[in-house]
Amino acid sequence: MFDLILENASVLDGSGREPYSSDIGIKGAAIERIGNLEGAEAERRVDVAGRTVCPGFIDVHSHADLAYFRPDHAELLSPLVKQGITTFVGGNCGMGLAPVTREHRDGQKLYLEVFTQMNFEKDVRWNTMGSFMDMIEKEGVLLNTALLAPHGMMRISALGMEMTLADDEAISRMRRSLDESLEAGAFGLSTGLQYFPGNQSDTRELVELGKSLKQHDAIFTSHMRSYTNTTLPLAIDEVAQVARENDIYGHVSHIFSMPWFGPLHRPALKALKWLARHADFSSRVVPDFLIEAEMKSLLGKIERHRNSGVQIGMDVMPTTAGFTHLMAFFPSWALTGGREKVLGRAKDRTVRKEMLKDIETGRPKWPHRGKNDWSLNIMRQLGWDAVTVMAVHSEKNKCLEGRNFADLGSERGKHPFDVMCDLLIEEDGRVLVFESMSEPDDYFTEKYTFPALEDPRTMVTTDTILMGIGRPSYLFYGCYPKFINRYVFDKKLIDLPSAVARCTSLPAASFGIKNRGLVREGYFADLLVMDPENFKTEAVFRDPERHPEGLDMVIINGRVVLSDGELHPGMTPGRVLRRNDQPVPGE
Repeated sequence: MFDLILENASVLDGSGREPYSSDIGIKGAAIERIGNLEGAEAERRVDVAGRTVCPGFIDVHSHADLAYFRPDHAELLSPLVKQGITTFVGGNCGMGLAPVTREHRDGQKLYLEVFTQMNFEKDVRWNTMGSFMDMIEKEGVLLNTALLAPHGMMRISALGMEMTLADDEAISRMRRSLDESLEAGAFGLSTGLQYFPGNQSDTRELVELGKSLKQHDAIFTSHMRSYTNTTLPLAIDEVAQVARENDIYGHVSHIFSMPWFGPLHRPALKALKWLARHADFSSRVVPDFLIEAEMKSLLGKIERHRNSGVQIGMDVMPTTAGFTHLMAFFPSWALTGGREKVLGRAKDRTVRKEMLKDIETGRPKWPHRGKNDWSLNIMRQLGWDAVTVMAVHSEKNKCLEGRNFADLGSERGKHPFDVMCDLLIEEDGRVLVFESMSEPDDYFTEKYTFPALEDPRTMVTTDTILMGIGRPSYLFYGCYPKFINRYVFDKKLIDLPSAVARCTSLPAASFGIKNRGLVREGYFADLLVMDPENFKTEAVFRDPERHPEGLDMVIINGRVVLSDGELHPGMTPGRVLRRNDQPVPGE
């Protein structure tokens, strides 16, 4: 007897093939049978005629794991399920909640607290990746969760928050920590090479860590060393080198590009922003091939690496706004040491002037490890108005959320950098921000992303975090409905079967997630029942908290967690996935 039969489904199986009509029988956590089940016995039957059944979406670049220290994480992460995500990969960008060690604990505390706004001493109840996985598994998770070992956390454990290359001993310590995490079930290693202290690594360090990945048949994902147009190709080459020398899969995270025009940067940026603000005019006047040329060049570089035998892929967010913590935009030398030293520099007017000088005169030169050549110098490259307050810790400054620092500086009669430093001091370093060259998703800037959005081998991801504070990224609510509605049905960049495959079977195959990502007998029953043409969202940057329409049912591991658009409360049907121990359904 089946537990559930979905009758008269239009099955979009996630492989990229055209849909076909069938019934789907679910027993336990598995898809037991696909075919005509008219006479079969079942506890429950649901007629889904006129609806499409497809695999649940797999988001391979998420920060949802950073909510797992909170007792209400299942409720907090419910917007993911409400947009059709059934599995996510966390621990991205070199940032994760585990492993936590005794060595250089103050650095790890700073690293986690400024991003998650947690109380480190109270909230951290684990140390190793294994103990963290065991804890969340015991408590229960809403979605299937796979984790990457975070390079940033392991580097801090080995070397602290210092500007230094890793010697053989430090690399050995990182490899031991990485091996332990992989043995516990981590799917690979993630890096945040634009962030301090990850930006202090060199390619040798990454290649050496890749040897452990090879031994465990694990993956290497990278928030790269640069996303600046002049050095971004070198950053892609670095990922390819780590993958090539270790014969492993390398993955470029959230592809995008920031402009740098050298001596002409200031007037060129001003012109670019004018075009973005007048998108209707610029989209008519500027040829598409010019807008899309750079992204097509990056896709061509990835393809050339593939043709040379390198296993490499990438993902893209369907937005032009990113987010991080405010201190990530400061010079690396200003972030060395613990929280007291960092905030002490922000308080010292002389040091503050030196930081500002490095920001305003910095040049994004490879390999971005010098005093003023770091590649996440957003204020220099995109302007002071490109940084918007996302979340603060205190009630006092909640009114600043959604405001950009250029406007705040003008209102207060201060330089925007002074406003930044003052806010960091008031918030004890806990300030999250959005960055975007112009108003997010203006059509002119959006068109730059079109080649990646239509590329059949580029995955689609949210890159979002929801901590229950501040203004969330709207992709936390509407990433996949936006991708399908806007780029399949509105812009017609891709067809529906291909779009679904890029959100299901492609990420599963690339990241080694077994028995998921396809509607197939013997696979886990992670399924969506939807009306694709009406699967849409009204969530936008200025009004993000809007759930999508057109999603009728979500099934995770055979359990219905959402029906008629409503989430069933109190359910934790997800599983903690371990790369080295992935049972088939029923085992």
